Amino acid sequence: MLKLSCNGVDRIQLLAQCGYMNRPTSVFSGRSSVTGFRSTKACSVQAVTSAKDGVVVNRVEPDNRSFADRLRLGSLTEDGLSYKEKFIVRSYEVGINKTATVETIANLLQEVGCNHAQGVGFSTDGFATTPTMRKLHLIWVTARMHIEVYKYPAWSDVVEIETWCQAEGRAGTRRDFIIKDYATNQVIGRATSKWVMMNQDTRRLQKMNDDIRDEYLVFCPREPRLAIPEEDSNCLKKIPKLGDPAQSSRFGLVPRRADLDMNQHVNNVTYIGWVLESMPQEIIDSHELQSITLDYRRECQQNDIVDSLTSVETFDDAEVVPELQGTNGSAKTRDDKQQFLHLLRLSTEGLEINRGRTEWRKKAPR
Repeated sequence: MLKLSCNGVDRIQLLAQCGYMNRPTSVFSGRSSVTGFRSTKACSVQAVTSAKDGVVVNRVEPDNRSFADRLRLGSLTEDGLSYKEKFIVRSYEVGINKTATVETIANLLQEVGCNHAQGVGFSTDGFATTPTMRKLHLIWVTARMHIEVYKYPAWSDVVEIETWCQAEGRAGTRRDFIIKDYATNQVIGRATSKWVMMNQDTRRLQKMNDDIRDEYLVFCPREPRLAIPEEDSNCLKKIPKLGDPAQSSRFGLVPRRADLDMNQHVNNVTYIGWVLESMPQEIIDSHELQSITLDYRRECQQNDIVDSLTSVETFDDAEVVPELQGTNGSAKTRDDKQQFLHLLRLSTEGLEINRGRTEWRKKAPR
């Protein structure tokens, strides 16, 4: 993976203002081991003056993009139907494995999706709402999220994420993602998600009307484009309700103020952390998360108290090896992969908030 020193990171952020968006090439004289980005267009400046007498010898019109847009390492693709952005993994975004956490990956997916929507002119007030949505007080909420990670990036690695959206029935939209190691162009992850509309005042789901559909379909691929081949994936597989008692539980989880987003409910990434809170520690120690699927069924508010339940999912087509019975009662298969079912519920009423499925692979030896 492309790794950068702190000075290199700062240089890339500065070069972003001048449109340095292509594949790595050396920009540091005498330091071939550090890389940056080759410019694709001239840097927008007010004027260039002579060193002798201060006379203006060249003038360029200022860039009309926002300051944030000039700093971002992202842009629409040539056909205008998808968006790519590069991100540097920060030190506070890595976990105990010294690699980015799945919450970091999910936050980057949310960020690139919102930046894509903003890039085509949608509002940032309420996570990328269209003009008609704002008029009708409608917001997007996550209905389903599926993330697959083949290789986790480490601190200072640079990843490039491409995203695009498509129609998904009459009730919502689908957004897909491809995550690449920017240095090698290797695909290291994929994700797909389904979003539906909710009335911000009544907190009830609402079907999409033709005006809203027309506003965003113009920015979508004409033919279906899937980041994950559905026939070989858990991304569409139904998640059964987890029975109680579960094999592993964590009770009394409380949303922090920082967990609330601009739509006045707990952000969808917070649920991932809650799901993982009830994972058996021996699995955390010996395995790493390969995929996670979450079905969002109910809003969670600041004053809610949440229980997290987890149990192993049995396989109909995989042989369970008795001698590999886990210490927590879970069964291991011959390929050293395990799958778990998850449930988040309100502690008081027992109402479902979220159903989940995770797949774990054995950690590679160090």
